[in-house]
Order: sequence, then structure tokens, then C-alpha cells
Amino acid sequence: MSRSRTRIARALQLQPPNTVMVEGWVRTVRDSKKVMFVEVNDGSCLASLQVVVDPELPDFEHIKHVTTGSAVRVEGELVASPAAGQHVELRAHRVEIFGGADASYPLQKKRHSFEFLRTIAHLRMRTNTFGAVARVRSKLAFAIHRFFYERGFVYVQTPIITASDTEGAGELFRVTTLDVQRPPRAPDGNVDWNEDFFAAPAFLTVSGQLNAEAFALGLSDVYTFGPTFRAENSNTSRHAAEFWMIEPEMAFCDLDGNAELAEAFVKALLQVVLGECRDDLAFFDQRVEKGLGARIEAVATSSFERMRYADAVSKLERSGRSFEFPVYFGANLQAEHERYLTETLVGRPVFLFDYPKDIKAFYMRQNPDGRTVAAMDLLVPYVGELIGGSQREERLDVLERAMHEHKLSPEAYGWYLETRRFGTVPHAGFGLGFERLLMYVTGMENIRDVIAFPRTPRHCSF
Repeated sequence: MSRSRTRIARALQLQPPNTVMVEGWVRTVRDSKKVMFVEVNDGSCLASLQVVVDPELPDFEHIKHVTTGSAVRVEGELVASPAAGQHVELRAHRVEIFGGADASYPLQKKRHSFEFLRTIAHLRMRTNTFGAVARVRSKLAFAIHRFFYERGFVYVQTPIITASDTEGAGELFRVTTLDVQRPPRAPDGNVDWNEDFFAAPAFLTVSGQLNAEAFALGLSDVYTFGPTFRAENSNTSRHAAEFWMIEPEMAFCDLDGNAELAEAFVKALLQVVLGECRDDLAFFDQRVEKGLGARIEAVATSSFERMRYADAVSKLERSGRSFEFPVYFGANLQAEHERYLTETLVGRPVFLFDYPKDIKAFYMRQNPDGRTVAAMDLLVPYVGELIGGSQREERLDVLERAMHEHKLSPEAYGWYLETRRFGTVPHAGFGLGFERLLMYVTGMENIRDVIAFPRTPRHCSF
């Protein structure tokens, strides 16, 4: 990066006249009889800077062949623009072409479908939509760290390679150094895992939660924010094999405290989008989802309803609606049920509490009724579930019994059980899928379009 470079986001805020040097990529080229107009964008903001190139400029014969997609450096004078819709333009004194783009450059001045842009994921960051997604993603990532830092949380890094399945779903990517064509065999004919790198089966993690619990039971309030993986053979618009999770864990915290933090967290992030991403939000509101800003504003300023799962099921059963998926106590609620609750019944976000233990993970604290656990899901309008969390089971005997009911080996979770033997305390936490949040605040309907290089079944090209 040049020391004297001015980012275009900054250049557009300067008062003319002002001498600047900008660098970026050509979006469009327009030639008139008297001058040449070049739109340059460097990704620092949604807007491009119009560069006016006079034919009297030295080396104009070379410059006039610049094409869309080329990388350029322009030095010149910022002047007031006579054109509508732009505050300033740059009168070029010198133009340098770093790298030209030939005629096969696939991004031209027209709308491209998201499906097409996924086939050129290495270039789509140069488009308005994906530049805006990346900037919002960056702002929110910083805001996440800021939120927890201001509340005294410790940022911890949990392992990506693990020997345990946190959720017990079995949808894991295996990590191995063995020759998959000719793996070593034990005398019984099974794969001899003693010959593998870790001398045991290992996987990419689906969650950092269990390790974060260990951190919390010594540091009190912690959070982890990193990549997680799930080998779920699903091609829906909401599933990816690699995604990022934010997972706070709090010692000396119950389910109510967990929900309070989750509500404050979501509202704080939405306020960041409203306050710090105005231009990009306005773009999404205009081009992707009409009314997006108003929807985000409504959630950011509303009080979140709290409702027990059993009451929600009862209300759904009495709704008179014909749902595609049946509703009964013990059912996993689907998006259609969640959206009815938030959009029709309540009209704002809803926390659902106390789910049947049979449909939740082994680590969730069992309630006194013996059939539900202290779990919570945050449902938001137009999306459904945004956050899932629980109070964790801190009682050793109850936790061991839950593991047995879920057919999990206590030996495989020995270290986790020891956290309940040595100074156990009530504690709670939740997980928020970063990409799901991004879909919510940008209006993008496919998770593949809020991750730069999405990993989905049969797709790992970039």
C-alpha cells in the first residue's frame, strides 16, 4: 500500500480542491468527445470515484485503452463535480495502469445473478453486493469483540481439531494422516487408530462450547469466535459445511442471565449496522430487501417476548393454521412455526424456554419436571432461530445419566466430567451463527452469499 494513498471512502468526504492519489479497480469507462470518464472503486466504500482524464494528459494513448477490471493508480486534483449524485470528482494529472483486464473479464456493467457470481467467487468481492457484505461482516466482527471486551469477557481460542462430538449428531469431518486407500489394520480387521497422528479418531469441531466451559470455570466470563464445521449433506440455503460461531460462556449464570446477555448482544449488533453501516444498509434495502432497515430498527428497539416451549406448542396447535410440519409436544419446531410465533402471534423476537430433553443435547441442565431442560432459542421475525443456548448441567450424577441416555461414552468425555468434580458451579452460554446473523442484517437469502468462499456438499473449489 502506498504511503500517500487516500482511500476512496476518505476522498469522497474531502472538500475540494484537494490533491490526492487513489488506487483501485476500474468499474466503468466512458469516452466522450472531449474527455474520458473512469469510475474507480477500491472496496473501502460502496461508492466509486469518478476520474476525469483529459486527452492532453501525457501517455493518454496508452490510458485510453484501459478496460473494466483493470487496476490503476490515479494522482490528481479533487474538484467539485457538476454531475448530479456526486460531491467531487478527480481531475487526473497522472494515471498508471498496474494490471490490465482482458476482454474475458466476467464482471461488466450489468446485474449478475448470485448463482453466476458463486462460480467466480474469487472475483465477486469487486461487485457492489459482495463488497457491502464484506464490509458489514468486518464491522460486525469488530463489534462482537468490542461488546464482550466492554463487559469484561476474556476472548479464548478453542481447538479446531477435537476428539468429541459436542452435539452428539455424528456429522463430523474426520482428520487423519492415515492412507485412506490402505489404512493400517488391527488384528480384528478394524482400522488401527494407534497408527494415526493422534493415536485416536479426530475430527473438525462442530462447536467450541465444551472447551469454553472449561475456560469459564476458571475465568468466569469468556467467549470464543471462530470457525466450526459440520458434515451435514444438505444443500439448503441455510447450511454450509464451514461457518463461524460466537459462543460466550458465563460461570455463576442461570438461564435468565443467559437470555439477558443474548438480548443485549443482538440489539447492540443491530445498532452497529444501523449506525455504522448506513450506506451499505441503504444499498441492501434498495437492491436486496425492501424495508430491511425498518425491520432491523424494529427488532433493535423492541422488547423480546419470553415463552415456554409447551405454551408455544399449545398456541400453534390452537392457531387454526395448516402447517406443513406437524406440531406436538416433543417436535422440533420448524421455520414455519417459528415465523408464525414471531411475525403473526407476537410481532417481535421471542425467546422459547424449557424444551423437551429428548430433542436437546446431553449437556443441558435438566429441569425439576424431569422431562424438559433449561434450554433457550431466540427466534426473530423473517428468519426464525438466531441463537441457541442453555444453562449447562453442572451436577455430575445428572450429567453422567444424561450421557448414558444419549448413548455417549463417559470415558470419551472424561476431562469434561472432571470440571464437575472440581469446583462445579451453575453456568450458561449460547451460540450465534455469524453467517445467519449476516443473512438477517443484509437480507441475503443464501448462506453461500455471506461467506467469501463457501464450503457446501461437492463444492470446495476456491
